[in-house]
Amino acid sequence: MKKEVYDTLIIGPLSKDIMIDCHDVETQLTGGACVQSGYAASNTGARTAVFTRASADTDVYRAFAGCPADIYWKPSAETTSIRNKYFTEDKEQRECTLLSRAERTGFSDLPPVETKIYHFAGLVVGDFDEDIFAAVSKTGKVAVDVQCLLRREEADHSMAFHDWAAKKELLPFIDFLKTDAAEAKILTGLDDRKEAAKQLHAWGAKEILITHNTEVLAYDGSAFHTCPIRARNLSGRTGRGDTTFAGYLVERLRAEIPDALLFATALVSLKMETPGPFTGTREDVLDYIDRFYGEDRA
Repeated sequence: MKKEVYDTLIIGPLSKDIMIDCHDVETQLTGGACVQSGYAASNTGARTAVFTRASADTDVYRAFAGCPADIYWKPSAETTSIRNKYFTEDKEQRECTLLSRAERTGFSDLPPVETKIYHFAGLVVGDFDEDIFAAVSKTGKVAVDVQCLLRREEADHSMAFHDWAAKKELLPFIDFLKTDAAEAKILTGLDDRKEAAKQLHAWGAKEILITHNTEVLAYDGSAFHTCPIRARNLSGRTGRGDTTFAGYLVERLRAEIPDALLFATALVSLKMETPGPFTGTREDVLDYIDRFYGEDRA
């Protein structure tokens, strides 16, 4: 039987999220990094698959309603659930509590498909067996959002970020590493994003993407590239990093770093103007670039 072939396979647990804003208004939804990434990659034209874990009573397909990606999943004893309490209007400051978690994913759990990129979109340490990166690197490029390697559950079920003990051993298996500015500092001890990117590359990651609330930076060991965020409002800020990384990865299959970075940054700027995952099209992103990034294409 011929295997399905994809541009990207996005791997990570669903999450039943409880969102409480700075005015104590509560919203509940089933999401997670795999949802935000799945919509962004597939709606911008990539042949996309998502593999997720959730309990048998979770309506997995409802979480991806209208998403063009192919969905694969494996039952878990529980579905991950995270309570997010935001303290500011821009949602930059928050407290996260892990209420439950899905079982971890190992190499043998993955669907029997072929893909150009394995995109690990986890939520917390323990979502993946760490030897999975080396295993999948034999057949495709490896992309990792480092959040799931730094964010740990504490004894009181709150979550805090800690350094990744195996970083020097496993970074050489990673083709694309995404961090935000705070995570880059935890990994390297460096405040300067360019210096942090240089250190992560020296430890073995081949291409580094560092997000910030003002811009996105990319580094491949030879040159730095940056592109500004130009969202006109932040009503859809949730999922910012996931959307950026997913858009960048699939665009890198067809473009060099500067063009992929421009596309991803325009994509996330557009996405942040509307709550929920990205449901537009590639043409919408290209139009946004024409309108708000004209000088960046010169």
